[in-house]
Amino acid sequence: MSRLVDFSGLAAEQRRRLADAADELRPYVPAIAGEAAESIRREIPQYGRPHDPRYGQAVSKAVEELIGHFIDLMGERDVSSDEVLAYFRELGAGEAREGRSLDVWQASVRIGAGIAIGRLTEQAEKLGLGGNVSEVGYIAREVFAYTDRIAEVVGEGHAEAQARAEGEREGRRRRLIDLLLTDEPDAGELREAAGRAGWALPQTVAAVALALSGRDPAHRPALPPDALVGLHLEEPCVIMPDPEGPGRRHQLETGLDGWVAAVGPAVGTDRVARSLRWARRALGLATEGVIGDDKLIVATEHMPLLVMTGERDLVALVADRRLAPLRKVRPALRRVLAETLLALIECRFNATVVATRLSLHAQTVRYRLRKLEDLFGPVLHEPAVQLELHMVLRAWLAMTPDEAE
Repeated sequence: MSRLVDFSGLAAEQRRRLADAADELRPYVPAIAGEAAESIRREIPQYGRPHDPRYGQAVSKAVEELIGHFIDLMGERDVSSDEVLAYFRELGAGEAREGRSLDVWQASVRIGAGIAIGRLTEQAEKLGLGGNVSEVGYIAREVFAYTDRIAEVVGEGHAEAQARAEGEREGRRRRLIDLLLTDEPDAGELREAAGRAGWALPQTVAAVALALSGRDPAHRPALPPDALVGLHLEEPCVIMPDPEGPGRRHQLETGLDGWVAAVGPAVGTDRVARSLRWARRALGLATEGVIGDDKLIVATEHMPLLVMTGERDLVALVADRRLAPLRKVRPALRRVLAETLLALIECRFNATVVATRLSLHAQTVRYRLRKLEDLFGPVLHEPAVQLELHMVLRAWLAMTPDEAE
């Protein structure tokens, strides 16, 4: 049996007078509790709900429990605090469910304790108990120790409820992620799962594939609350709503610090698995060193590589045929000419623009263009050939290491 207040420090005669005082003061508890509750509702807006009388009654009951049990402890040696502890632990859980912090509760306790001490002392004096009853300093210390212990219990209930709610929310979000990542999720089931998880179904989402970059595996992305973080998966990912909205890319870039991350294309909520496949393909290329991983990788910005590297045998075969003229020059010049040809195709053979892009003199670019025209012949300017060259050059340059002389 637990007991929140222990008056064993008082002499037997003092304890007897305390018990007598408790009997005299007990009838005044409801009025004092009502006054304290009214003051709490007036001074703390979160507790004032004039449209809901039941809520006011609940506040009054909590204050009456707080004061009444202290009076009981004054009067009876063998009274247990177990039920009161359970009551206030559940009250703390209720505060968490209402979304209030413990600061609000602690403020209300200070108000209630202050009024209770003042009014009980006044009543004791009116009843002629003053000098004998209130060895005031001793009892006041017990009041504050009592309210401190009650506050601890409320805090425990609050923390337990928050942890439980967070665990339930995390579980519902995990189930939602798993459903979103199925190939063709049922629309009704998806709406229901999103509702349970408290996640508003967006118009578009993008999947982000993740890999750790030298960080503790427990390192969690710092993303907005509407981002679904799937660290429970064998291959972790994030599902980002409205990925093309204002500031969203910046949120991903800053929030995924410490991760190598590749974001897939924006899709509807029924196609998240497809977005993730492209994101994982892009992440794989970054892991291989084919594309850089120093910033957020956007899969759609590497579309030619993603497409071409999906069929590497075909790329090698086409490169052998279409880039055969480059084998006529030494290895170091071969790569230089390939990079220049790619830039020429992408800049519509404008030597000035290519020179700026490659940090070269325009005359150098023109010299290389003549060399390429000698190697490839007139087909170099045929649109269909340029399209094929553009794709194969992007893939070949990414997948082929620099060659020595």
